[in-house]
Amino acid sequence: MDDDRHVPVPRRGIWGWMLFDWAQQPFHTLVITFVFAPYFAAAVAPDAARGQELWGYATGVGGLLIALSSPVLGAIADASGPRKPWVLVFSVIGVVGCWCLWYATPGMGDLTFVLIAIAVAVFGMEFAAVFNNAMMPDLVPRSQLGRLSGSAWGLGYVGGLISLVLVLGFMSASPESGRTLLGFEPILGLDPLSREGDRASGPLTAIWFLIFALPMFLFTPDVPRKAARSGAIGRGLASLGATLRRLPGEKSYFSYLMSSMFYRDALNALYAFGGIYAAGVLGWSIIQIGVFGILANITGAVGAWLGGRADQRYGPKTVVTWSILILIFCCVLVISTTQTEVLFMPVAAAGGTSSLPDIVFYAAGALIGSAGGAIQAASRTLLVDQVDRDKVTEAFGLYALSGKATTFIGPLSIAFATAFFASEAFGLSAQDAQRLGVTPIIVLFAIGLALLPLVKSRYYEPATAG
Repeated sequence: MDDDRHVPVPRRGIWGWMLFDWAQQPFHTLVITFVFAPYFAAAVAPDAARGQELWGYATGVGGLLIALSSPVLGAIADASGPRKPWVLVFSVIGVVGCWCLWYATPGMGDLTFVLIAIAVAVFGMEFAAVFNNAMMPDLVPRSQLGRLSGSAWGLGYVGGLISLVLVLGFMSASPESGRTLLGFEPILGLDPLSREGDRASGPLTAIWFLIFALPMFLFTPDVPRKAARSGAIGRGLASLGATLRRLPGEKSYFSYLMSSMFYRDALNALYAFGGIYAAGVLGWSIIQIGVFGILANITGAVGAWLGGRADQRYGPKTVVTWSILILIFCCVLVISTTQTEVLFMPVAAAGGTSSLPDIVFYAAGALIGSAGGAIQAASRTLLVDQVDRDKVTEAFGLYALSGKATTFIGPLSIAFATAFFASEAFGLSAQDAQRLGVTPIIVLFAIGLALLPLVKSRYYEPATAG
């Protein structure tokens, strides 16, 4: 990972790699968060509760497959050399899964095909990112990794924002009014009654990915092949076994995987439940939640870009630490805000209204977007610091494993906490129970923060551990 080992990469190769984040972000923005997932729960599944349950099963199966196989395949990839063939294989799988989402028609009887398509899309798209991330250390010197990662994440957020505006503004229309968020009739003759605009988010994601991932395959250099495939499999598995045996003794590496496991789970839960919280506690409409999502994408792009610059100057651990502190503050701000309160203090007279809670929640969303963008960009750099260059794909595989292995903790802890505070023993209103129900997110962030002092960043700190 030393700078003097770096071979210069042409600018078009750097931009090709960065465009992969641009290519993939609509999958998370359109399919996982703001368009297809709400459509599936509200219109495809028998009811919203059953839809949320089935969505959890489908995405959970995809995540479980990644968790079980990513360290193994990552180790094999490190032993064999090139990462692009792996990116290509899983990209094809992800594109096919996204394309098949078009067939999720409202009220359809048998959901098996759609559920398989969702799991396949998650498996392919997120696995492709594992191998694409592993290419990062070979593109620029270590001193520029933070800036590269931050710029790529920022570019990705911009791509997600543009795709979201395209779908909500020109494709996805209300079945009642037949108009999109911007008041237009859907383009391409998309039928609002059969929710073709929402369903088209899957094929659009697939086409977008095919177009914008192409520069990475054409222009970004890959490492040369090291050995025959049969030999690589054996060496890869042996290397993974050795890594797992010594991992508890590598204090920095092991602590980072544990820390990131908790704070990434908290961040994912915050993203997943932000809209639900706004609708339940503040009474927000879908349009307000859509504006909230657009704002979070804008600030996410800015936060990732600025975080990359801060990473280059101060190191990734500093960026991760401050991002967690900001996110904890945002959680407190969110929990303390209702239609009549801000920071637990009344802002409207009894029976009256105030716009301040909405403004505060938008501000919290902006901060969450910016800190979330910065922490995700810096997390890639900090992981690279924990391993040698020839172990980086295996490391991203373990990173994916640690991230997927506990994705149930955040949602389940919120569910249990909400049910606990909603019980008759507390006598709380549904809104107050919902507010207190998201407090486990703060605990998860705090655990991740508590483990960070054990993590070292090789470039900016003495490598005294791990």
